[in-house]
Amino acid sequence: MNVADKASHQDIPSLINIAVVGHTNTGKTSLIRTMLRSNQFGKIEDSAGTTRHVERATIFADNEAILNLHDTPGIEDSHALLRQLKSIGTHHKSFSPIEILEKFIATTSIDDPLEQEAKVIRQILRSDVLLYIIDVREPVLEKYLMEIEILSKAMKPIIPVFNFIANHTAELAIWRKKLAVFNLHTSLEFDTVAFSFEAEKRLYQKIQTLVESHYDQLQKLINYRATVWDQLCLSAAKRIVELIVSVACYRESKRNQSDSHANSTAVQKLKDFVRKSEQSCLRDLLTIFNFSEKDIALQKIPVSNGQWQLDIFAPGVLKAYGLDIGSAALKGAATGAGIDLMVGGLSLGTATALGAIAGTGWSTFKRYGKEIKAKIQGMQWLCVDESTLQILYLRQQQLLSKLMHRGHAAYQADQIDTTTASASEKLPSNWPDIINTLQQNPIWCKPSTARNQDPQYQNIEAKLINALLANG
Repeated sequence: MNVADKASHQDIPSLINIAVVGHTNTGKTSLIRTMLRSNQFGKIEDSAGTTRHVERATIFADNEAILNLHDTPGIEDSHALLRQLKSIGTHHKSFSPIEILEKFIATTSIDDPLEQEAKVIRQILRSDVLLYIIDVREPVLEKYLMEIEILSKAMKPIIPVFNFIANHTAELAIWRKKLAVFNLHTSLEFDTVAFSFEAEKRLYQKIQTLVESHYDQLQKLINYRATVWDQLCLSAAKRIVELIVSVACYRESKRNQSDSHANSTAVQKLKDFVRKSEQSCLRDLLTIFNFSEKDIALQKIPVSNGQWQLDIFAPGVLKAYGLDIGSAALKGAATGAGIDLMVGGLSLGTATALGAIAGTGWSTFKRYGKEIKAKIQGMQWLCVDESTLQILYLRQQQLLSKLMHRGHAAYQADQIDTTTASASEKLPSNWPDIINTLQQNPIWCKPSTARNQDPQYQNIEAKLINALLANG
């Protein structure tokens, strides 16, 4: 290696090594899964001592590796370990705490009862920061305080991480008080089941304050992870909007009141469309957040259908024909046609309105030809009624919130079965106007450049996205 190459190599910052340590079954592997956004790392079971060896996972900022997380075995016998360390200290009075740990490693054989603890000590001596995972549901037993005493001998920064904090405020306060005795005030609440991105961000920020030499690397990681998280949430919200739009715009024709078989077929096709559309949306959302279908239990949505009639004078329809309510071409026709449509008739008022529209150059009726033809021929259109759309929206709102706050260590499926709005779930402002506009634009049922560039559609999309993300 020449001098230039050597200098370049030295300029590359080393990776931060973080040891995830603690007693058996406190959630060490769970923490790493949550930080990786993956349930594929390691093995999680209720039985003690699931992790038997040190396992490493690397976290990147784009393509740049920033830090290594080392999942260590649980410290199962802190009493015996502390006795052994004190014995070494007694026989080697000049040894520093770190030298005592090193001596313990060197003298522990593979078949030694404390061989697992030796693996943990070996890793913490190689690491820059220690994350000490605490299950706050557990009482503050002497063995845990011994573990902290042992870890402190490595002279490495320790960040206590409180896991399983949901609904355990009193227990959390007790743990904080006990840790203060060891001068451990820089702690963090990070629930690996009830995830919060802000908690993950604060974890990196706390590490930043403890390893100043890696400050810029960690800031790069924080910025990158925040950008990716925002993109994930935005992509999910857009996918939900696509579902609401497609379902609101969808319709089936109903030709004859007396043809019960044809009518029931149309109703069934409508219900199948809604349910398949929601299932497709669910699969996409799970993919976005890197979950699988075993993580969410989506109950079958009740679908009610309504009858839809084209309102020629709805603002969205008029705009499609290049007209507005004050158009001279519509004067004298609006009142008659509006009444005729309300009573289901087709008289001079509607004919005059259609003639006015045709006169604007839309003679082929590209946008609403089928609806106008259906009106003339006495056909009806079945669409999803507003109550079903409300349920559909609220279910997606709840689903998005659950996915945004579900840790990858969670193993119980979340239930989605919203039929009424809870205190935290509400419809967007101007919801009736949004649905009315969507139903008046059936061509928006499928994505297209024209639809996506339509200012009216863009306004609806923005309102729905903002409402979804505000609730999440």
